[in-house]
Amino acid sequence: MAVSLADLMRGAAAEARRLAAAYPAGGRKDDLPWAVIAAFDTDVRGHVERDRRIEDERDRVLIASVTLAETPGDAEEDERDRARRGLIRAIDYLEEAVLRFGIVNRAAAKRGYGAAGDPVSPRSNG
Repeated sequence: MAVSLADLMRGAAAEARRLAAAYPAGGRKDDLPWAVIAAFDTDVRGHVERDRRIEDERDRVLIASVTLAETPGDAEEDERDRARRGLIRAIDYLEEAVLRFGIVNRAAAKRGYGAAGDPVSPRSNG
């Protein structure tokens, strides 16, 4: 079965959530924002038509990851958990935005991720 953009987005989101859950294990604070969006930028971003809603959610992930990364090491566990939950929520919203609003572009169509102009995730008629 061929990999779809929806599958790639779900994988990128899962990787981002894993990094958020594991932080700060072995990570530098300056690296976290870029690590969290790396799979999205590599696998998804260049394969969907530009959409401000998706870009806004990507920016929210970056901002939330900076917030987590800049939470002081001696901060209360509650503060760190709140920042981590904020990042995971931002990742969830990015995933939802791509699945809801994403449109397959020509580059993605050439790679077999769907037909150019089709939605990333087929809409249900429920």
